[in-house]
Amino acid sequence: MYVMQLATIFIGFVIFGFSENIKGPAIPRIQLDFMLSESQLGTLLSLNALGYLIACSFTAYLTKLWGIKRVTIIAFASMAASGIFIFFSQHYSLFSASYFLMYIGNGMLEIGLAILGARIFVKNTGTMMNLSHGFYGLSSTVAPLIATGLMEVTINGYTLDWRGMYLVMLLLSVIPIGFALFSTFPGDDIEHEERLSLKTLLKDPVLWLMVLVLTFGVVSELAVGGWLVNFLEKAYGWSTVSASGMLSAFFLCFALARLLLGPLTDKIGFTLSLVVFSGFSAVCTFAAIFGGENLAYLFAAAGIGIAMIYPTVMAFIARRYPKGSDTAITFTVTLMGVGSVIGNYLIGGVIEITKAMFGAETYIGLFRGLQAGYGVIGLCAALSSISGIILYAYLYKRKEII
Repeated sequence: MYVMQLATIFIGFVIFGFSENIKGPAIPRIQLDFMLSESQLGTLLSLNALGYLIACSFTAYLTKLWGIKRVTIIAFASMAASGIFIFFSQHYSLFSASYFLMYIGNGMLEIGLAILGARIFVKNTGTMMNLSHGFYGLSSTVAPLIATGLMEVTINGYTLDWRGMYLVMLLLSVIPIGFALFSTFPGDDIEHEERLSLKTLLKDPVLWLMVLVLTFGVVSELAVGGWLVNFLEKAYGWSTVSASGMLSAFFLCFALARLLLGPLTDKIGFTLSLVVFSGFSAVCTFAAIFGGENLAYLFAAAGIGIAMIYPTVMAFIARRYPKGSDTAITFTVTLMGVGSVIGNYLIGGVIEITKAMFGAETYIGLFRGLQAGYGVIGLCAALSSISGIILYAYLYKRKEII
């Protein structure tokens, strides 16, 4: 049964990585097909992050009502359905609604997998959390390359393009449904009165600091998938294949960090790990932006640091709130979703404003705009590290370092 549980979690993270990161190569084509500006593109990504946020807000309630098993299956099913709708979307309204549904499924799945991990990984929590999230990193590594390849596939004279690519990739969500159907998961039998209430959790300043660490860190992480290919293509004139290769390199560093550095978080502590890794990502991102094309490889290296934030926060929550992990995870991830909505919109807006300052129709205007927009990603990583420092100081005074 433990093997079935692990299969559900690990394959679930593989599917999650695909659904999140195939958008990089597809976005320039989507933008062209629907004639969207950078600001409109940022709005689209923000609205879909809103769908993710909405899903986070009700998933914990559904978990208590139906159990984590049913909720996980529903999440996978909604993602598969969204792939079908995206394939048939010829108008922007249907496409945006279908994309919105995909992020509903993503939000449900993220909460579901986090809750499963917190319940199952009671030993070597940091190692197992990072290992499971490492599968997300592995699929994220190959997702841009697979997406780029699939968009060029022609079957009986029909080229899949980005719509067909989304259909094929999202239909893979039916695979982990089979493992979930034949699994049982712990924790659904815990009496409600034994769980920590949200009111109790909200009185703990540590939870609020954890929200800041997670929000800034994940906004930085997720924004790379949406903006790195766009940056490299428009700022440096890279081909889609080359730009997608750099995004894959980012996720390769991302995956290897989670697979190999998980034990380090258990050794040096979750709190200190958050400070060090997010700070490393910020340094790499800013160096890549202002160091020019020769230092573009540092965009990929930034994945080493930012990869560790989410699973380490989940491990921290599982350790600090063993009987309130469902509620604590839902609260932190929901507020993280708010940050994602604001973050994507802010990046698009910063690009547009900076372009206007340097010349909206000139190359230098576009280049400076892209630099400024991507700088928001580095700034979020830096703010995550600063929030971690404040958290460390607070816990150190109380001798509660985790």
